[in-house]
Amino acid sequence: MTQPKLSTRGLTAPASPIRRLMPYADQARARGVHVHHLNIGQPDLPTPKVMIDAYRNFDHTTLAYSPSQGIRAYREALADFYNGLGFDAGGGAIDPDQIMVTVGGSEALLFAFASICDAGDEVVVPEPYYTNYAGFSHVLGVKVRPVLTKGEDNFAVDPQAVAAACTDKTRALVLPSPGNPTGAVLDRATLEALGKICMERGMFFIVDEVYREFVYNGAGRSPSVLEIPELAQCAVMVDSVSKRYSACGARIGCLVTRNADLYATALKFAQARLSPPTVDQLAAQAALSTPASWLTDAVSTYRERRDVLVNGLNSIPGVRCAMPQGAFYFMADLPVDDTEDFCIFMLSQFDLGGETVMFAPGEGFYATEGLGCSQVRVAYVLEVEKLKRCVEILRAGLEAYKSR
Repeated sequence: MTQPKLSTRGLTAPASPIRRLMPYADQARARGVHVHHLNIGQPDLPTPKVMIDAYRNFDHTTLAYSPSQGIRAYREALADFYNGLGFDAGGGAIDPDQIMVTVGGSEALLFAFASICDAGDEVVVPEPYYTNYAGFSHVLGVKVRPVLTKGEDNFAVDPQAVAAACTDKTRALVLPSPGNPTGAVLDRATLEALGKICMERGMFFIVDEVYREFVYNGAGRSPSVLEIPELAQCAVMVDSVSKRYSACGARIGCLVTRNADLYATALKFAQARLSPPTVDQLAAQAALSTPASWLTDAVSTYRERRDVLVNGLNSIPGVRCAMPQGAFYFMADLPVDDTEDFCIFMLSQFDLGGETVMFAPGEGFYATEGLGCSQVRVAYVLEVEKLKRCVEILRAGLEAYKSR
């Protein structure tokens, strides 16, 4: 019998640094060890009641397909939401037909990449980056051209470095703001400077704004690429309900663009996958009526967690991490040469009173070979007392790792 072969694309696909060590965590739990998950951005805050009630109150007799671009009423509500934020100043009011509902923000990214790039094309991405940018690029045969950002500069993106990284094959600049995994937030001047590069080169500017409201400087939200008028035809915004409403399992996101040709192209991919989930769209629409106080309280909660964890980790000899400005992640430098080996050690060989901590090894957040080997991405999505305990566990774990 001839053994069937797998694709080179599949065999060479990058594994997620966020999830690939989960078997070690499962084994730790099987031994009776409690694992504190700082590796994954799964908020522990309760999902707003209005959203949960929408699920409970669903009473359709048939659970039908929705339109491929999403339920009209939801897209109208989203348009009102975005225009209420001031996006209507960026080249005209956002129209429901400029919004495509997707299966999470991830599908919005995939549709955008597939609509913009052919195999062999490039996207410029500041690193460290959200790992799925590389994952989706790989699936489509697109090359990631990285632009390095550094913790000592608060992971600021240098427009000159971005311009220098572009080639005649570069089709888009892709970045998150606020940033995952860095917590960096782009100001409007930087957005405009980066957008100017995209306009001059005929590139699209894809901005992942999933963490828009999670900023800690009192601004209320980060600037959006959609509110800059000059960028109307090159701007693509990716959004999601996952983090904003602590509803990662709902799997509802969207792609928003004023570029009619891009929208029409992405719609063909949306039609091929049929439709986004119906009930989840109804719940996401209900979530738009969440009281403003819910987000205000959430931001306050994450700010406190950030301060406790960053200050706690910086108190450990050899550990360094910059104070993130937004989202709920940061990159931490550890005094080890191979953080993947260290993370495996923490899960397979170490516990402190029956507890251990799981991080995401930093190397997987870089395209440049050799970078991130002494870093981990940290998500501050646990209660303050648990985070304090995580600091104690890491301190003891580093001592045990070095003394082996």
